[in-house]
Amino acid sequence: MHIVNGIFNMQRYKLFKIIVSNKKHLYIIAENLFTMITINPSACNLCQRCIKVCPSEIFTQQGKELPQIENVEFCIRCGHCVAACHSFAITHELFPPEKIHPIAFSELPTPEQMLALIRKRRSNRAFSTRPVPDEYLSQIAEAAYRAPTASNKQYVEFTLVTDPEKLTIISKFTLDIFSARINMMDNAIVRPIFNKFFPELTKYFATFKEWKSVFDEDGKDHGVLRGATAVLLIHAPKSYHFITEDCQLAYQNASLMAESLGVSQFYTGFVLQAIKQKKGKLEKLLGINGKIMSGMAIGIPLFQYPNYIDKKDIVLNRL
Repeated sequence: MHIVNGIFNMQRYKLFKIIVSNKKHLYIIAENLFTMITINPSACNLCQRCIKVCPSEIFTQQGKELPQIENVEFCIRCGHCVAACHSFAITHELFPPEKIHPIAFSELPTPEQMLALIRKRRSNRAFSTRPVPDEYLSQIAEAAYRAPTASNKQYVEFTLVTDPEKLTIISKFTLDIFSARINMMDNAIVRPIFNKFFPELTKYFATFKEWKSVFDEDGKDHGVLRGATAVLLIHAPKSYHFITEDCQLAYQNASLMAESLGVSQFYTGFVLQAIKQKKGKLEKLLGINGKIMSGMAIGIPLFQYPNYIDKKDIVLNRL
């Protein structure tokens, strides 16, 4: 066995996790962690796959010699090397055999099937009262968590809300925030400012008044979550530089998985707008450590759409 020098320091890793959980977010510690990687010379066929796929370019090779590893501390722990190695010559400390799985290529959807699923996907807000099976929710969450993240940071976390009382908290928070803005619109001085800077929101104010009135009367949300029996909130540490990008990538994965399961879903845009207006409040109400950047209302549909429609003509520039 050729053993690359560099030892994964578990104590420092645990310290890093503690610091992140305490919101100090000293991510630079993660970059200084050392990982143990081994290469079996009797199994390595010198195919150079590890060299070609490593984003940190830590694998090098001189002629026909066994690949070497330089600057192992720059490993971002993505697992590309072990995933690409068809001779199982590479062993990565963070990816033991039980974490490596063969891909059944014959079971993957065809391009035509994938595009058909994408064309079928709609934000169906006609939910039934039946709860989404827990197995489906788990698959949706797994699809979200398997989305790519910048430099493989994997700082994105998820909160799945199915408790009716917690769902009501989300609805009430959103309606209260918008109601406060609507009340401000009664001021003749403030109204023109809202119309100028928030034109997309002001057109919904009359609708929100009606939703709030109904909610105050019977405690039921007829607009914000539309009767969804589950909500998937996607969040990450506030100071993470790629928080927006990573959370939206996770959402799209979850959306396509939900569609494949026949589960309806829509993007909780109103909730996210309310979060922007009152930063940190909903997270505190729900006990979430981080910043909510994306949300999905989920439910069993009353019916499936029998048709898909074409969108506007695509604007595609080719250079």
